[in-house]
Amino acid sequence: MSQVTPQNPILSGFNKNSTAAEVLDGIDLTGKTVIVTGGYSGIGLETTRALANKGAIVIVPARNLDKAREALEGIPSVEIAELDLMNPESIDTFAKRFLSSERKLDILINNAGIMTPPLTRDARGYESQFATNHLGHFQLTARLWPALNKAGSARVVSLSSAGHMYGGVDFDDPNFERREYNKGLAYAQSKSANALFAVALDKLGYDYNIRAFSVHPGAIKTDLLRYVSEEEISGSVITEFKTEEQGAATSVWCATSPLLEGKGGVYCLDADIAKAASSMDEMPDAVFHHAIDPSLAERLWLLSEDLIGVRFGK
Repeated sequence: MSQVTPQNPILSGFNKNSTAAEVLDGIDLTGKTVIVTGGYSGIGLETTRALANKGAIVIVPARNLDKAREALEGIPSVEIAELDLMNPESIDTFAKRFLSSERKLDILINNAGIMTPPLTRDARGYESQFATNHLGHFQLTARLWPALNKAGSARVVSLSSAGHMYGGVDFDDPNFERREYNKGLAYAQSKSANALFAVALDKLGYDYNIRAFSVHPGAIKTDLLRYVSEEEISGSVITEFKTEEQGAATSVWCATSPLLEGKGGVYCLDADIAKAASSMDEMPDAVFHHAIDPSLAERLWLLSEDLIGVRFGK
């Protein structure tokens, strides 16, 4: 079995209109344990709902516990735990608590994220989008690695975006310490990082049957867009919006589909593996090379380890 999965569509039978419930039709997740970051709002909430309705136990880490409890009320087999992806100590505390339960982790969906806020930095001085969207999830995945390994066959899904098209990772200045802050470039960088993380993580996880994927969920009108103006939306490549149920489809497809057995490290959209783009004309329905390049993925991995001082398996 080849480790490298081609970045080519596999004709899954689904499309941009498919919903999370539709892609899970016929799949039984009884006995599976899942973590969905940000799983109490937007497409994260629909991801949680769809997986829980198929029998999975879903743990939802949340910064706002009251908001999470209210949103998740009535959904079966959901657990809520405190987590702030901008706070390294909070990440470690959450992970230690989960590991102490001695449960396996079958699916980790790194769904939480922020989009184009004003310049904000965490306590380490790291730019908030890079810190939350990428570094926080990098640390969380590293800390949960023993539980993923215990599953025997696990999947990690990271939420990227077609927004990666506007820029890759600036390895010389990822935290905008020397260049002027640009919220759009910062978002693009973090989403490129999400996709590159899946490439490197899949390579590491191959021998342990831990496969990783990145996802473009599509454009969905949620609170994620609170810092985006109507003018910015109209000037983008977005031509239509999905519902939240449609937006969650690719995440749960990557997390569960038998069509992806033996595959990984790829960027997916519309519940299928995306094609690689050669020009902006193909966007947002493809992925640019700078978000799936193995050499860039390895470089980002080393940078991430240095920035947060955390290494997988240690």
